[in-house]
Amino acid sequence: MVSSPHATWRLSHAFSRFRRCREPPKDPVRDGRETMFTGLVAAVGRVISSRGEGAGRRLAVAAALVADAELGESVCVGGCCLSVVARDGDTVEFQLGPETLARTTLAALGPGSRVNLERSLRLSDRLGGHLVTGHVDGVGRLATRQVDGDWVTCRFAAPPELARQLAAKGSVAVDGVSLTVVEAGSDSFTVALIPHTLAETTLGDLAVGDAVNLETDLICKYVARLLAGGSAPAEWTAGGAP
Repeated sequence: MVSSPHATWRLSHAFSRFRRCREPPKDPVRDGRETMFTGLVAAVGRVISSRGEGAGRRLAVAAALVADAELGESVCVGGCCLSVVARDGDTVEFQLGPETLARTTLAALGPGSRVNLERSLRLSDRLGGHLVTGHVDGVGRLATRQVDGDWVTCRFAAPPELARQLAAKGSVAVDGVSLTVVEAGSDSFTVALIPHTLAETTLGDLAVGDAVNLETDLICKYVARLLAGGSAPAEWTAGGAP
């Protein structure tokens, strides 16, 4: 197979994202580094507090998983990539900006809320789920919940522009959980939740009408952009891309 310069650069760009996952934290505030996750939830944390801070909010979450987290480290919280700005024992704090509050469900969190947690991917880790950036695309809602023994089939309503990026047997992240799409429609999709997922993530707590953070598959975003014939985003061409 003959590769074009553009294809070679895109592959190099993808590997560079993984390589930066291994860099040590540099600053308590996000410094522009890209991180990746797998959508395999490692723990469910408990919100200790959520208080206003200027135009944003400051969120404190407790979990043994983050007891050794470093300042500046990225953690996927309910599907959203956040940077640790403070830590006291097994409680870490994150700053939520106006964009995060507007595009995710995190503004609705309060003391006692449960959130899915995953620390960022190392280059040596197994990729058991799919590539998840923690950049939430939008908010969906649980439309139906069908129980079949220990299994549950959920249909989520999604904004049409996000639903177009989903395909049967493809991947989607719901509140940070990597799931396989069973059926994809024009404004909704279904997933089948196994007993383990129901027990070990917050998806088992969902009731019809509840809001969830959605992130569509990273590769699908690039393919959709190319098929649409749009010009390459600035981040594709930054840094000397051909």
